[in-house]
Amino acid sequence: MNELNRMSRRALAALFCLVLASCGARGGTDSETSSAGRTAADSLKKKGASMHEKIIKSDAEWRATLTPEQFDVARKKGTERAFTGKYVKTKDEGVYVCACCGEELFSSSTKFESGTGWPSFFKPVAKEHVEEETDGTLGMTRTEVMCARCGAHLGHVFDDGPAPTGLRYCINSVSLDFKPTR
Repeated sequence: MNELNRMSRRALAALFCLVLASCGARGGTDSETSSAGRTAADSLKKKGASMHEKIIKSDAEWRATLTPEQFDVARKKGTERAFTGKYVKTKDEGVYVCACCGEELFSSSTKFESGTGWPSFFKPVAKEHVEEETDGTLGMTRTEVMCARCGAHLGHVFDDGPAPTGLRYCINSVSLDFKPTR
């Protein structure tokens, strides 16, 4: 039941964003701006939404493109076992993107060794590329981190990270793909 409520809230939030976007745009072409001199995309950016169009797919559509483990973690809010993810020890330079939609999420320059068994970062590439939500599962209160573009579960953020942010984004490797710098 809790999962159903969470899914309903997420669906309503996505619908709200779509309505908000359509209310902020005029009936003209995409290149026209509103009377205030802003585009609908500008309005969404100021509200913290990703600049990319939201991706909404059915479970069947996600299952067709993801591995079973990716689907369980990214779409059903599972967790991979500590120290088993392919990016735990990666030190290559590049950017980590969402395994579901390709949204850029974290730079290798913000990755650090936390000793937790999951890749850890002190900040996302852009704050509007991730969303956060209170997670009360497992008898504790945590802050869940999701991809702002497709809603994929990435992991959790904690306030015990290094400077300059003091944050630790603890992310499941299976929710990520890595794009090395060439």
